[in-house]
Amino acid sequence: MKVLFVTSEIDDFVRVGGLAAVSAALPRALRLWSDVRVMLPGYRDVVAQFDSIEIVGKCPALAEMPACSLGLAATKDGLPIYILLCPQLYERPGNPYGDANGRDWPDNDIRFGRFASAAAALAAGNLDKNWSADLVHANDWPSALVPAYLAWNKVKLPTILTIHNLAYQGLFPKESLRRIGAPVESFHIEGLEFYDKLSFLKGGIVYSSHLTTVSETYAREITTPELGCGLEGLLRRRSAARELTGILNGIDESWDPRVCAELTSPFAAGEWKARRANADHVRQRFGLAMSRGPLFGVVARLVHQKGVDLVLAAADAIVAAGGQIVVTGRGEARFEVALMEAQRRRPGAISVDIGFNDGDARRIFAGTDFTLMPSRFEPCGLSQMYAQRFGSLPIGHQTGGLAETIDDGKTGFLFTQPSTESFLGGICRAFATFGAKDKMNGMRRRAMSKSFSWTISADSYSELYRKTARAA
Repeated sequence: MKVLFVTSEIDDFVRVGGLAAVSAALPRALRLWSDVRVMLPGYRDVVAQFDSIEIVGKCPALAEMPACSLGLAATKDGLPIYILLCPQLYERPGNPYGDANGRDWPDNDIRFGRFASAAAALAAGNLDKNWSADLVHANDWPSALVPAYLAWNKVKLPTILTIHNLAYQGLFPKESLRRIGAPVESFHIEGLEFYDKLSFLKGGIVYSSHLTTVSETYAREITTPELGCGLEGLLRRRSAARELTGILNGIDESWDPRVCAELTSPFAAGEWKARRANADHVRQRFGLAMSRGPLFGVVARLVHQKGVDLVLAAADAIVAAGGQIVVTGRGEARFEVALMEAQRRRPGAISVDIGFNDGDARRIFAGTDFTLMPSRFEPCGLSQMYAQRFGSLPIGHQTGGLAETIDDGKTGFLFTQPSTESFLGGICRAFATFGAKDKMNGMRRRAMSKSFSWTISADSYSELYRKTARAA
């Protein structure tokens, strides 16, 4: 089966969140079953990675969206990558969605409308004369309109849309309909209209053949008013029709502490002295006092969803009980400032590194005793999987993928409410376990032995591809 995997970010070249990790790992795992090719926008950081890009097609201008070219290249391990080349839209500073100050680009409707329309043309066989798709797999709002453009162009092709985070919907003014060349008749309550705005994500939910989310729990949660973000009614209908499936994400095989080159001391389960060397290295690297107390890590986007305010509320209690905290990530300015202030008040006990570095993330997972994940909601989450593989026991809110991947009291700790009181309950259990050496090491062993292989997820996706294609 020929599959076009459409994404706005991929770890090989550009990363904002977990979508990038999924986009790098899942297509590679699917190559056992499919001729899968990835398509992404030609951001500056993407184009710079290649000495040459073969131009395989040209897209004419559409509505207010400029003409562009489609290039074809490949990663070092041979994964085919289609790159939409349009410097005026994509070769900009900042991240894929906004400028260096975190403000969304004002023309994101055109940027990602152009991307989705070009992906639909490629899938239909109108751009690369040597390739067309049997199925399209779109991801989140930036590519959610691929199924819509296919439908508007009367191209019958099975499509799957994966919702990685329903909270990000790609909302634009009604006028964007004209700017992206969408038919006027698509703007209604059963189409793209969402409270008098245009919703890219809703368009994908309406027009795609099948929907997936990144865990079974999240697939249920998004059909409720609490986490449905206003789309729960539509999602309930798709779920009732058996057109919504939860497939848990995996992590790639490089997350193995026995062979990870980023660690000061690679280690296996039971080699706790080597693991302590990683803890000492983290304390030294991030300016924490040397201690034999528990070390807590936060590796996350610093946003409200991730419960950063709950970490701040619990920080004094953790330090007062003899713990230390190391944080790495970037996000909302208010949380970055508050975390730096916490570090100023508690030097040697709290360390904050604003930014993201994959090597530092791996070292933190290998050196900390516990990973804090008080997310208000978490569609899947990858940090709790990384943490367990590296022997850092996650403390997570019982929601989404956290509920499915953390075995409470065996490989980590779950708490029931996204509140400071409930979170502190989980932290107290962690302190008690840290004081019981045999129990702590037993939990570490179980956590490190868990498998989160992408092969399992890829097998489920492959079967879903075949089922969706048969039903088309």
